[in-house]
Amino acid sequence: MNILNKNRDFLFGFEANMANPNGDPDHENKPRIDYETATLLVSDERRKRDCRDFLKNKGYEIFVDTLDDTKVTMETMFENIMNKWLSNKDKMDTLFKQNDMIKQKWEQIFGKNCDNYKAEYDSKKPKSKNKKNNDFIKFNNILLTEIVKQSLIDIRLFGSAMAVENVSKSYTGPVQINWGYSLHPVEEVKSNSITSIMNDDSSTFGKKNKIYYALVAHYGTMNKYSAKYTGMTEDDASIFRKALVQGIMANQTDSKQGQQPLFYIEVVYKPDFDVFLGDLRRFLEVSYPDDKPIRSLNDVKIDFKDLKNVIEKMKQKGYVDEVIGWVYPYIDTSKSLVNMPLYKEVDLLAPISNKVVG
Repeated sequence: MNILNKNRDFLFGFEANMANPNGDPDHENKPRIDYETATLLVSDERRKRDCRDFLKNKGYEIFVDTLDDTKVTMETMFENIMNKWLSNKDKMDTLFKQNDMIKQKWEQIFGKNCDNYKAEYDSKKPKSKNKKNNDFIKFNNILLTEIVKQSLIDIRLFGSAMAVENVSKSYTGPVQINWGYSLHPVEEVKSNSITSIMNDDSSTFGKKNKIYYALVAHYGTMNKYSAKYTGMTEDDASIFRKALVQGIMANQTDSKQGQQPLFYIEVVYKPDFDVFLGDLRRFLEVSYPDDKPIRSLNDVKIDFKDLKNVIEKMKQKGYVDEVIGWVYPYIDTSKSLVNMPLYKEVDLLAPISNKVVG
């Protein structure tokens, strides 16, 4: 496996036209807005959810998920994942051949020559939640780490805190995404339009809450040290970029329709560079007219010249290995995205191969 060994900063921009990119359930599902500045806000969890949903549709096994379209506890998800492995003798036999340390730990607790891994595991599992078995917990942590590295791409990318009985492991995700915000003030749609909400045996009505237009930017990082622990690879990084772009396009609900990815910039540092440039959004110069409403990309201009200059200075110091970039190819961004950094183009609309889960 080619484990990610270089830190990265990345910047992702998208537009939302007559949409609600991230409704607030505590505020009648209205768009999240900082009303003092009229700035639209979009949580990091919204971006991760789009990525997870998209990867699940492509056949990737996801830990933060539902079972049979029903929300379940993390403990239930953990048991489901663990049972899939323990019930697959070929998979467990292969795991032991690949990892002698896990095999030795298993044999210390469960013995040798096992024909039914799940039955042996269940026989040694503490029956009482108040009774702890430290050897059992240590084995769970080791096995879970290997499952994460081999199967669970969302934990490899985003990490997870395991609030699960008989597990003391947590993972800091190599990929961290800041809350996104619009680079200009936004306006909510003043409308009394209603939508029908179907329940099990009745229907109710609710208002559609949307904004006219927003150009939103997220900043994020990829951390090489966290990647060592979750097993995030260079291939995972490539999959993440595509899921970030394609996930937002695939989410075609009433409130999310109208969202369009615009650009992605990733600064890849040298392997021995241990820190980050920081929030790349602070290097953007954004302009828009004060005398008319903002209703489309044509009304906003992002000048990347300061970011471009900073990256060039970092390159001169030998800190930057390369810059990866992408701009949505089928709309005219020439007047709205200017002076972008020089980058190696990647095709983030290229399909992600379907994953066969075994």
